[in-house]
Amino acid sequence: MEFLGDQGRDVYIIRDFLKNGNLFFIGPQTSIGNMYLGPWFYYLIAPALLISNFNPVGPAIFIALINIATIILIYFVCQKWFNRSIGLISAFLFSISPVVIKYSNFIWNPNIMPFFALLFIYFFFEAIFKNHYKLFIYASIAFVMAINSHYLGLALLPLPGICWFFLLIKFIKSKSKYLKPFLLNSFFALLVFIISLTPQILFDIKHNGQNINALFHFFTYRETTVNIKPYKAIPQLPAIFNQINTDLISGCQIIPGIIISFVLITLITIYLFRKKLTNKHYLIILGWYFFGLVSLGLYKQHLYAHYFGFLFPAIFIIVGVLINKFKIVGIPLLIFITYLSFTNNLFIQKPNYQLQHAKNIGTAINNHLYSNDGLYNISMLASYNDFRAQAPRYFVNQNQLLSMEEYSSAKTLFIIVDDPSKWPDNINSDIWEINVFKENSQYKVTEEFTSSDNTKIFKLSK
Repeated sequence: MEFLGDQGRDVYIIRDFLKNGNLFFIGPQTSIGNMYLGPWFYYLIAPALLISNFNPVGPAIFIALINIATIILIYFVCQKWFNRSIGLISAFLFSISPVVIKYSNFIWNPNIMPFFALLFIYFFFEAIFKNHYKLFIYASIAFVMAINSHYLGLALLPLPGICWFFLLIKFIKSKSKYLKPFLLNSFFALLVFIISLTPQILFDIKHNGQNINALFHFFTYRETTVNIKPYKAIPQLPAIFNQINTDLISGCQIIPGIIISFVLITLITIYLFRKKLTNKHYLIILGWYFFGLVSLGLYKQHLYAHYFGFLFPAIFIIVGVLINKFKIVGIPLLIFITYLSFTNNLFIQKPNYQLQHAKNIGTAINNHLYSNDGLYNISMLASYNDFRAQAPRYFVNQNQLLSMEEYSSAKTLFIIVDDPSKWPDNINSDIWEINVFKENSQYKVTEEFTSSDNTKIFKLSK
């Protein structure tokens, strides 16, 4: 499991809630835009941390179980919408994808996206196809969890939104008996969504609209964030399509990724032009994928594999359908993808021991912390810029520890030099956490020691 700054921050916040009753009204901060997600991811994994007696492995296991459930859900949806063979192929390929596995075994909000994205699509279109509109409410709950995972979950909305609008027009024109339950359950679904925003609204009321202002700024100052003109995404679609296939299907192998992309786009084109093969459920999956590609094409920043989380199930279902329909090409393709996935599987690599590393640092600091050190704080110079040492912070003595924003009032500062090659100046490195502690104060290095895995730590005292 990965255990870096984001994971340390999350379990730290949740432990504080479970032990001290400090409710959280916002979730993790987004990497761009200074926005915060909703808090429901934290509430979702909180029971796992409690059950595991505050061991971070507990929530990581829970995340893994959610993604195992996604395998089952893909099979269930496919055998219901298509057939058992497509369900088996799609679920199998999802389960062996190295990138899917990578984002399935540690605590991180994007890692729950595939499960809730597929649930949302399934509930929404089951409601439409079967005139069972109470399912809109379940779809709304799934959507809430999806956007609490990552705001890219908003890219799930265009296709359902278009379908909902046209169905509304159809019901109004035909004066259908389904119009009333359709609108009533749509209202309840919207109400569920609005209620889910209550914690964020309360947070913004207390903090002068911080989150809504950041969201507004993100979409209005678009020089480096997003385009709002859909046609601007068109030139980007081939590259994004290939990147998704390379990351998700070819085990991150570039040349095989290009080959697979060519085969898939050829088979998709043939499928769409053979009328007898058209299937409303498959068109839904393709529409989900297409609008997802357009949404990603409007984003101006670099695209990382976890950004595709809301598309993970769609990708493998499309491949499963194509393999099943075009067996002459599909069977060799299945064997090829399986080979690539197994030869690049993460379990071939050595474990990273990041959780144990954070524990070792925490233990070393605790062994060199004394009551006369007063209020203290910790900072870390690592390759991944966790300057506030959020991972080891979870394991240090909490009694004298200041918050991650309070460095100037600390009497003692522990500086963890986790990556000396990147930070050769160690305690003289120009970062805010160190500079604020030193500012206008006399200090001296009172100790220099190492953790059990040889990480150097300096103790500065005023």
